Amino acid sequence: MKFTRLALSIIGALLVVLGLIWIGQGSGAFPYPASSFTINQTPWIIRGAIAAIVGVVVIWGARWFLR
Repeated sequence: MKFTRLALSIIGALLVVLGLIWIGQGSGAFPYPASSFTINQTPWIIRGAIAAIVGVVVIWGARWFLR
């Protein structure tokens, strides 16, 4: 049970970080790498927000339901 909670927490944290990177690239605030097709593209802001929200829900679910 502990391993599952830890694994889900790590996966959730990675989703949150990935979502924040996508939001930064989509908004142009994090233009790296310069040749990326995600820079200044609004759909990547939305996808990043969804990924970050899913990550938070996974972390919350791992801590709440897997006690």
